[in-house]
Amino acid sequence: MKVVAALSGGVDSAVAAARAVDAGHEVVGVHLALARDRAQERTGSRGCCTVEDARDARRVADVLGIPFYVWDLSERFAEDVVEDFVSEYAAGRTPNPCLRCNERIKFSAVLDRALALGFGAVCTGHYARLVEGPDGRELHRAVDDGKDQSYVLAVLDADQLAGSMFPLGGSTKDEVRAEARRRGLLVADKPDSHDICFIPDGDTAGWLRDRLGSAPGDVVDAVSGETLGTHEGAFAFTVGQRRGLHVGRPAEDGGRRYVVGVDVGSATVLVGPPVLLEVDRIEGERARWCGPAPAGPVEVDVQVRAHGERIPGVLERDGAAVRVMTRERVRGVAPGQAVVAYAGTRVLGSATIARTSRA
Repeated sequence: MKVVAALSGGVDSAVAAARAVDAGHEVVGVHLALARDRAQERTGSRGCCTVEDARDARRVADVLGIPFYVWDLSERFAEDVVEDFVSEYAAGRTPNPCLRCNERIKFSAVLDRALALGFGAVCTGHYARLVEGPDGRELHRAVDDGKDQSYVLAVLDADQLAGSMFPLGGSTKDEVRAEARRRGLLVADKPDSHDICFIPDGDTAGWLRDRLGSAPGDVVDAVSGETLGTHEGAFAFTVGQRRGLHVGRPAEDGGRRYVVGVDVGSATVLVGPPVLLEVDRIEGERARWCGPAPAGPVEVDVQVRAHGERIPGVLERDGAAVRVMTRERVRGVAPGQAVVAYAGTRVLGSATIARTSRA
């Protein structure tokens, strides 16, 4: 089969491509140019799509003996991922750009182009497993629970899974790095990328302020209604946040305060004790299913963060909307995040969190 191997310049995509070659596929390496400013240099594990990453990807292709191309998707990435990220924060929500990138770039724009060019699949270095089930291909958690990336792949539908390859799902990260060394790949010990790839310095609040401007408002105690301080933009806060609250004095009981609500319309940030973060009802919208949509209430485990805990609950579906009733209360669930539903290790699908509450 002809396969596009998405080479990011990191060790995971390099070993995934090598395994695709070993499996007998006709592999072509493709580096995705997503950043408009690709002249920037990578700093440790921060940033992506830099000139250094492109060079590393080309070296990997040379070692593997496969053709190498660069696909410029920077305009599509800016519109579908970066602008979406800004607009979501401007509306007081907390998006996950990795899910949006997988949904609209890597397994939409890239897969569509690959299929149009006669390729059969796109191979990536994601840690997840694909299993042939009675209703088609299923997405499952990776063997390495600490590296599992099924959460950020839960936006893929059945057709996208049918055109995907995840060769690393049965391996641990240590095994992948050891294999890269044996193969003579110079990226074997390259640090993993982390944080938001298009904010390489990690200052999300500052990055947003540069684009949205200053919007001063009040920090208000959610229990007493008392104004405790001011801020420069409600968009810089997310539910569950504890640091940088601009509160001049501690709570009366000496306990910590957290962001428990963000109202962008009134530029108000609500803070309060951690008990106000506890919810057991999650409503989601824009549901995407990795196979047949569940019928009726189903017992599931849900996850609300990329590497968060698994929480048992019951999921009900109403068209593109879902409601999850968890068996235990969960803290710090913010609108805009994704709720991902699992049946054992299998990913059922995901939805964007619209609101939360508790019984």
